[in-house]
Amino acid sequence: MDLVFETPPRSSASTWTVSSHNCGVGSSCRVFRMASACCKCPVSLSVFKRSLSVAPRGCGVAPRTLLQGWRLGERGLVEAARPCSALRPAGFYRQTAFLCLSCQESMSESLRTCYVYLNQTSRSFAAVIQALDGELRHAVCIFYLVLRALDTVEDDMTIPLDKKVPMLNNFHTYLYQEEWCFTESQEKDRQVLQDFPTISLEFRNLAQEYRDVISDICHRMGVGMAEFLEKKVGSMKEWDQYCHYVAGLVGIGLSQLFSASQLEDPEVGQDTELANSMGLFLQKTNIIRDYLEDTKEGRAFWPQEAWSQFADRLEDLAQPEKLESALSCLNLLVTDALRHVPDVIAYLSRLRNQSVFNFCAIPQVMAIATLSTCYNNPMVFQGVVKIRKGQAVTLMMEATNMGAVQTIISQYSHEILQKVSLTDPSRDKTLHILAVIQEKSALSQSSLPSRTHHLSPMYLSAAMLLAALSWQYLSTTAAQAQGTGDMQGQ
Repeated sequence: MDLVFETPPRSSASTWTVSSHNCGVGSSCRVFRMASACCKCPVSLSVFKRSLSVAPRGCGVAPRTLLQGWRLGERGLVEAARPCSALRPAGFYRQTAFLCLSCQESMSESLRTCYVYLNQTSRSFAAVIQALDGELRHAVCIFYLVLRALDTVEDDMTIPLDKKVPMLNNFHTYLYQEEWCFTESQEKDRQVLQDFPTISLEFRNLAQEYRDVISDICHRMGVGMAEFLEKKVGSMKEWDQYCHYVAGLVGIGLSQLFSASQLEDPEVGQDTELANSMGLFLQKTNIIRDYLEDTKEGRAFWPQEAWSQFADRLEDLAQPEKLESALSCLNLLVTDALRHVPDVIAYLSRLRNQSVFNFCAIPQVMAIATLSTCYNNPMVFQGVVKIRKGQAVTLMMEATNMGAVQTIISQYSHEILQKVSLTDPSRDKTLHILAVIQEKSALSQSSLPSRTHHLSPMYLSAAMLLAALSWQYLSTTAAQAQGTGDMQGQ
């Protein structure tokens, strides 16, 4: 599940997922390491550097992942955007100081353990979560781990259905059972189930407003996962419903946590339609991109209503002679995902806290860049489609204010526009939604003054450090993946 959070955490079976797609928490975009160079503590930078190479003891680094976005996950149209001055400082001093050893030691042992599990189970959301301000950081960390544990149950094919269904339906109750754990899982992230008492302890240590949100979302997601265990994604409506369960709920829960922390206005948590769209956009992007990987593993997340127009079986779209039909189906689904972008613009326009804005915006721009790469691209059916590392770093560096995000969205929607074929069956719908996106982007940009002159030298230094560290992180991850592949091939 890379909850979206990783675009997402994909759920079950990342990112903020029910079957193989992280819901948003683990889901979504494989990304982000971020930090501040502003801390006056002389040891903070060296501590931060070490935290990139070993799992942090519990705090402080910052950036798809998302929950995310989450994929946060593996899964009102517009309002006048607030002036850039409405964005509150991200708290770089506090974030970096949080890395100091004395700060780490002030945390309880169980909370430090939770951050270890966070770093072990999410390659992208561990970074963006630890960039959040204040107590929100801990609440989102625990939220991620609870949903990761839930998703691990859903993913584990060794658990019989007569046992798994009750577990999913009742999982939220385990948060208040001090000794509950599950030691029979064979999944790679089974430690979050084996040591669930540590996670549930820190859940119970959260403020009541955070506990209420996490328990409610866990309950609703568990019920949704149970529903789709034996149910395939058929209609486009069911696709929305599935993505809601595994990613939209992550977006809703995160939004409610943002408001509960008082870092964001109450309307952010109250407008569940916009929050749901944030998760759906990430989750659908992950599902579209991962067609080949999922079909090879026997998983089907493309809605039958879409692919049945072009093939007898979903896996037939990978056949060379079916390329034209496959591209038509692909473009239909990309167009459907793009219809969430106006909601994304409206949602991001409401955010005031810089750390929350970065947390939400980076996975979303990664997602639209990914969709632009996927659109009308035969490689979706032949291999792995992903954006370049340099492109990812640039997006992470730039997506720090609403004006820049609007420009990025406009840029990639224009790129898609240039690829629309005269003969594509979804051409009219694609052109319409792209026109709406361009209109919303223009409206928001016209109401937003440039933030360039408001960025302090320290913030710019932090952004430069983010880019450098992100490049190093992505390069290291790629090298490790290559090494693992080489060993498996021997």
